[in-house]
Amino acid sequence: MVYTLFVVEIISAFVLAATLLYRYGDCYRNHILVTVSVLTAWYFSFVIMFLLPLDVTSTVYRQCLEDNSTITIAERAVINNVSSTTTPPIVPCQEPWSYVHKEVFTNLWRVVYWTSQCLTWLIMPMMQSYSKAGDFTVKGKLKSALVDNAIYYGSYLLICGILLIYIALKPGVSLDGAKIKAIASSASNTWGLFLLILLLGYALVEVPRNLWNNSKKNYTLTYSYFKIAKLSTDKCEAEETVDDILDSLSAITAAVGPGHPLHRHVETIVQKLPVQLRDRMTSRPPPERPASPSLKSLVNLHKKTIKALHVLQRTETQWGLSLERIFHLEDVASNQRLPDRRFQHFFPTPRPKLQRILYPPILEWYWECFLKQYFLKGMAIITGIMSVAVVWSEMTFFCKKPVLSVFANVVIAAGETYNYAAIVTISTVVIAYMFYCAYSTVLKIRLLNLYYLAPHHQTNEYSLIFSGMMVCRLTPAMCLNFLSLIHMDSHVIKERVMETSYTQIMGHMDVLGIIAEGFNIYFPMLVVLLCLATYLSLGSRVLTLCGFQQFVGDDELTTDLVDEGREIVKREKRKRQRAEESMSRRRDYSERFTKYRTNRDTNDGARTGLLHDVDTEYYAGPDRSAAVPDYERAEMPYNRSNLTLEDEIEHRFGDSALPTVRTEYDGRRDKMTMPPRGLFDDV
Repeated sequence: MVYTLFVVEIISAFVLAATLLYRYGDCYRNHILVTVSVLTAWYFSFVIMFLLPLDVTSTVYRQCLEDNSTITIAERAVINNVSSTTTPPIVPCQEPWSYVHKEVFTNLWRVVYWTSQCLTWLIMPMMQSYSKAGDFTVKGKLKSALVDNAIYYGSYLLICGILLIYIALKPGVSLDGAKIKAIASSASNTWGLFLLILLLGYALVEVPRNLWNNSKKNYTLTYSYFKIAKLSTDKCEAEETVDDILDSLSAITAAVGPGHPLHRHVETIVQKLPVQLRDRMTSRPPPERPASPSLKSLVNLHKKTIKALHVLQRTETQWGLSLERIFHLEDVASNQRLPDRRFQHFFPTPRPKLQRILYPPILEWYWECFLKQYFLKGMAIITGIMSVAVVWSEMTFFCKKPVLSVFANVVIAAGETYNYAAIVTISTVVIAYMFYCAYSTVLKIRLLNLYYLAPHHQTNEYSLIFSGMMVCRLTPAMCLNFLSLIHMDSHVIKERVMETSYTQIMGHMDVLGIIAEGFNIYFPMLVVLLCLATYLSLGSRVLTLCGFQQFVGDDELTTDLVDEGREIVKREKRKRQRAEESMSRRRDYSERFTKYRTNRDTNDGARTGLLHDVDTEYYAGPDRSAAVPDYERAEMPYNRSNLTLEDEIEHRFGDSALPTVRTEYDGRRDKMTMPPRGLFDDV
């Protein structure tokens, strides 16, 4: 029973990581190494987030034992011999229900931390560069990946080299394995802390503000129109880039025949294209005199093709999700005026029976049109309070007397009353909120617009690898920062306190005075300036002046983009409506034709039974049918076995039905072909 919560937390972290990976990734399409690496990165990050509060409670208990170890034996006897008529015996320390031995956490953190560091700094960057390399061999891809990461690793090694030289020249300090490990950890954690503060400075304001703005349906719909107008430009650019690549591939395919040495490389590039793009490429006329390509040019074209297809897939996924969101917001706006209070969709989609029972149209109307806005406003207020608490604690966590950090006061007060459940709950909520704020901002930055996590298995390998790298880099720095906020890091508050097992595995940066006493203490204070700049929208206004249009609200260009987005949505809605009407017509015709065939088969069975009772010679003799006059032949029952489908439909429905079904004979079999799909949809 002691390790029950510990095991539950580990299993919950795995279930959460696997569920998210299944929702965003495609395990059947992605490479098994990518799936395993991303799952490991996400799982270990969630393990840190879930189990660090248990490490904190265990540390609080051990600190209590250490503080009470100075009580003498006589004092303990006096405490235990108190009369039963008064208060019960005082227990100096209460062991938490979730207490885990220190050695368990030490071994766990060692495996989790160093595995995550190897993934984020060594394995995943190579996998990411390998996935976008344009070479056609494994050796060539590995070489390109090393070249792509040379500058990245070179800068990282340069920082480590400068720190090593600083330590080597510092008098009285000798380098050993522990100090080298501390230098490597400090370089990684410093980079993660720098990125974390930048992301928190933006997200701590934007998360509550977005929740508040989403409660205002008119604002949300207007902002969605603005976003889809900008996304339309990105989509057009991606399609033009793919068209240029198709032109190049068409020329190369015409120049490289089946017997050419580079033909298999060209086929490798062509196989990367979807079927629609491949058909479009083959339908284009080749140039008159195509030039034969070189291997280097094919490698560059392969690399461009991979990137262009990746960007096109990302923009198309964002386009579909944005349209669905806008259609839903328009449905909400139109349903608010309905008197019957039953939610109606403009494009109804079939739902499972259980969902129809648990979430009927009446309940959907009350949630979407009435309750949701108040829920979002309540969440905006709660997250706003948490953001203020985080900013205040980041500015004051280094002050130990008096204790000004909000979270440090909460943990200290809960520890004095042995309320370990409150420590676990508050620590988990704060770490999860900081994790959400930091990570949700990464994929929203315009500079990183290449990466996008799309639900319904639409995220590609490149974005999944990037997400795993960022999670592994941000989580250790964020957890160390949280331990500083609650005064559990003695090397930050300069006071002797018992440290968590996680801090001991991460190591301290006392060997680097500039980082330990300067950067880690004073840099987090910049979060208040970043939050103030985000609250005043200074970044959006500067980007707008530089030509990167942002949703300012009172700008003329913003209004034009909103109007353009509204027209785009109207056009897409009409297109989808025509497509659904066309599908409905085809479905009605299919049901009509199926019903006709069923009735015909039934009538054939009844007619066959009657014909068995008649003398077969009346119809069997060839001379008899030849001697029948025309007026009697018209009254005779016709033989269906010799009729084609076209003749039978003409007999049943008349000539008006003939244009819808045609029969072609290709010398081998009869085949029925439908008219071109969507031929008259735009008429």
